[in-house]
Amino acid sequence: MQLHFSKDVLPDSVSSDFQNLNKFNDQQFHRLIQILFQFLLEPKETDRLLQQLTEFAGDHGMSVGPLRNLMKSTLLVPQGALKKNLTAEQIKEDLLTLGLNEDKATHFSKQWGEHCAALSRLAVAQTLAVNQLVDMEWKFGVTVGTSEVQKVGNIFLQLKLVVRKGSSTENIYMELTLPQFYNFLHEMEKAKLCTDVLQMPTVLPSTQQTVDVQ
Repeated sequence: MQLHFSKDVLPDSVSSDFQNLNKFNDQQFHRLIQILFQFLLEPKETDRLLQQLTEFAGDHGMSVGPLRNLMKSTLLVPQGALKKNLTAEQIKEDLLTLGLNEDKATHFSKQWGEHCAALSRLAVAQTLAVNQLVDMEWKFGVTVGTSEVQKVGNIFLQLKLVVRKGSSTENIYMELTLPQFYNFLHEMEKAKLCTDVLQMPTVLPSTQQTVDVQ
């Protein structure tokens, strides 16, 4: 099984979980995907995620344990896609490969297209909070077809960040509109200013004695 979001061999349970997603009706599936992306956009809200899954299970007569495992499997796709800068079409291909039906794969990939820019910025911010930025490259482009970022004919920017993780480096990719890019640079400048302030040496006032020379 060849997948875009992961080169690792996945447990059989992951494919089984995606096939089980087909058992949900459209309303149930859409609600689960809404919960999933809400958590991706606010990853610190773990308690809210667990509460939402518990309520969902109760509303539909399900056991919450299997539902949590299903959500863990489903999260693997967008989390892997962020690291590899996948498009909505690549996401859809992976979902179909994992056994999700056409309609559900289309809905999931559409949600990815709407949220991927915000998720990419969030992932970069989290990475830069704990890793050193080594290099940054960007190039401009103009959309000529359906884009996750903007409409046809609009200018967008592809950003490549190189960060140091321990003794190695990792490339992170983002696609931004121009306003998003300028906002990103502004946030980077603020972060650098805060870092510079924290790294400034503390200068204590010197004490001097005045000696009268007779």
